[in-house]
Amino acid sequence: MPIEHEQFAIPTGDTEVSAAFAAPATATAAVVVAHGAGAGMDHPFLTGFTDALNDGGIATLRFNFPYREAGRKFPDRPPAAIAAWRAAMAAAASRTAGLPLWSCGKSFGGRMASMAAAEGMPTAGLLFLGYPLHPPGKPEKMRDEHLYGLTLPMLFLQGTRDTFALPGELEPVAERIGPNARIEWIDGGNHSFEVRGNKRAPEVIGAGMAAYVSEFIRA
Repeated sequence: MPIEHEQFAIPTGDTEVSAAFAAPATATAAVVVAHGAGAGMDHPFLTGFTDALNDGGIATLRFNFPYREAGRKFPDRPPAAIAAWRAAMAAAASRTAGLPLWSCGKSFGGRMASMAAAEGMPTAGLLFLGYPLHPPGKPEKMRDEHLYGLTLPMLFLQGTRDTFALPGELEPVAERIGPNARIEWIDGGNHSFEVRGNKRAPEVIGAGMAAYVSEFIRA
């Protein structure tokens, strides 16, 4: 199917960030995708993920956070990251003609999406590619309070070896959020969804995550 591609810049705060939009002609939904703390929007995991969504009939918009655009290593504070999320969602809405518009993020990007939603950012639902429930080895430092006021559909894709949220830690959170929250455990996956003894390129791993997301959106 023909896919429209666009590279452009999104104004946010006092700067601009890079974005990449792709839409199949018969798109049924759109997903805005944010990167994690250690990689930008063009990481092969994310490009593989969005290419697979496009092939499945879902439009996508990837964007950088301001710190990444500026070449800094330390992630933006929540106000700046949330402002970037709002700007990216607005840019996607202007290009998708009323399609259901979902928010998706790898780790930090997903957490910032949920914080933006908790502050009123409109979105059809939240899609987490490895939710950073707490820093590795510090389960006492939970990052969950803002989730409990949300009634949006939420999909948590989490590896069973992900030290940011291990099995047994995420289930009580989803239960407290309510029936709109669903967890899909990736057996043997770490925070990057890599599985020991099953070496795959990042873009292949990302493409594999798209099937879970597509199914959840369509459900």
